[in-house]
Amino acid sequence: MIQDEISVSLKRPQWKCIESREDSKRLHYGRFILYPLCKGQANTIGIGMRRALLGEVEGTCITRAKFKNITHEYSAIMGIEESVYDILMNLKEIVLRSDPYGIREASLYIVGPKSVTAQDIILPPAVRIMDTTQHIANINKKMALDLKLKIEKGRGCIIQNTNNYNPKDGIFPLDAIFMPVRSANYSIHSYWDGNEIQEILFIEIWTNGGVTPREALYEASRNLIELFLPFLSAEQQTIDEINNKNHNTYPFLPLSHVSTDTRRTKEGVNLSAIFIDQLVGLPPRVYNCLRNAHINTLSDLLKYSREDLMKIERLGKHSVEQILEVLRNFGIK
Repeated sequence: MIQDEISVSLKRPQWKCIESREDSKRLHYGRFILYPLCKGQANTIGIGMRRALLGEVEGTCITRAKFKNITHEYSAIMGIEESVYDILMNLKEIVLRSDPYGIREASLYIVGPKSVTAQDIILPPAVRIMDTTQHIANINKKMALDLKLKIEKGRGCIIQNTNNYNPKDGIFPLDAIFMPVRSANYSIHSYWDGNEIQEILFIEIWTNGGVTPREALYEASRNLIELFLPFLSAEQQTIDEINNKNHNTYPFLPLSHVSTDTRRTKEGVNLSAIFIDQLVGLPPRVYNCLRNAHINTLSDLLKYSREDLMKIERLGKHSVEQILEVLRNFGIK
């Protein structure tokens, strides 16, 4: 009896992909199971995995389009059926897949008459379009459609602030929905195994093709593990011990500034993993101005001098002093 209980307790959960299909280029489906689990564990894992799948998996989007000789998003272009707004909406529908991080540039230059699709976009290396048939515009006469596009990889959603873009430059921001997981669901099957109730966790994932369901499951699991890594640290230090460390090694970070990015070094925290919304005391208006200038991390911010910050739209001398004061409080001179 004791031996049976030991053998049951030593069973380690394992996972399998029991169904995988590609319904279309923009709809991939996968069904996975994790078993055996003790009673209650399946629900614990299922809740966390579903939230991680919907919010922690990264995707790639077009976030900006630049037109030539266009000053308003509702402008009509002679010789093209669609308005500028319609073209922007079509660009938002393009599903991209990319490996590298950072901002990438793409372009589109087509002379009509022609039906323009996503296949006509000239992409940077390591970026590809999942469905090249996505319609962009119809050119009815001999004229050129000239676009410059910005491609970014990220997570979650970004609602662009159009008030901070100058339409005279022909630059139009696009709201970015980076989430490649379109839907995620889980269910639990319970069964008796000897004297115990065991559970099987079923996870269903639908993606837009930017990542496969298997890749989404892997990335979501990895991100969940990274979030809990600080609790597994072998060295337990109090706040006072951290304060007494040499500040020349790395700046003191309050608990709200702890980064779980795996790219940090053992000697300190990678500044590119600290986002400006983690800077305590930064006013919301100043934060919005920095984000609109594409300053997202502490590493981005430190590339700017006092004079460079003064040139940012809606940032005055007082706002720059506030930024410098926040940096000083953060431990950076």
